[in-house]
Amino acid sequence: MNARVISSTRYSAWCLGGLLVAVSGGMAVAETTDVSQEERERQAALTEVWEPVPEMVDAPDDGVPSDAVVLFDGENLDGWQSEQGGAAEWHVEDGAMTVSRGSGGIQTREEFCDVQLHVEWRAPADTAGYEGQDRGNSGIFLQQRYEVQVLDSWQNPTYPNGQAASIYKQYIPLVNASREPGEWQSYDIIYTAPQFDDSGSLTSPAYATVLHNGVLVQNHVEIQGTTEWIGAPEYEAHGCAPIFLQDHDADVSYRNIWVRPLDTASDSKS
Repeated sequence: MNARVISSTRYSAWCLGGLLVAVSGGMAVAETTDVSQEERERQAALTEVWEPVPEMVDAPDDGVPSDAVVLFDGENLDGWQSEQGGAAEWHVEDGAMTVSRGSGGIQTREEFCDVQLHVEWRAPADTAGYEGQDRGNSGIFLQQRYEVQVLDSWQNPTYPNGQAASIYKQYIPLVNASREPGEWQSYDIIYTAPQFDDSGSLTSPAYATVLHNGVLVQNHVEIQGTTEWIGAPEYEAHGCAPIFLQDHDADVSYRNIWVRPLDTASDSKS
């Protein structure tokens, strides 16, 4: 073996699986030790953690995890309501729900803090007469405030911090993983909600990780505040809140929406 040369007046020794290796003046000397297998196992056990034991979760291929909350399964809008508080007015057909233009956005009846969110969406196949922000525009708002942009970004130039999978007006996606208009696409979002102290001051910002069609496009980015079309984002104190889908006057469809509330959500956020 090669040993790094050290001062001839200094000595170093370490144990490798019961083999004592001593280095002196650039020379390595090996000798056996009396460390038993039982002692090695005892030392190894010092760094083993046996509790808590993770809960078993059924995770079928292309399915919904067994601990997820299904927000839309293609059947009805029972888990949703209008942003004004009445019944959700989007229409459901062939396992998907589609924006009813002019009816307003819809939001979950349940409120959430930290989540893993899966959403599948589709921009209209007919793009004639539409370009930029007018092509397949919608949005997924976490806690009603922080938008992951939905847009047809297939060969459709616009400002990059407003294209598909951007944190709208805050973060450009790392790459453009968009599919052609009319094809189904997916977002998988890991979201950590902001925290505030009793006075309403921000103590920890929100963070988001986004995979677009399985491709990482937002890597644990720090959300700067509420989504704004004009002006700078800023935070205001809030608790858990619904997930909101935007009506932006485009026939965008959604399907297979589920969410896993994460254990990191604390009582202080609710």
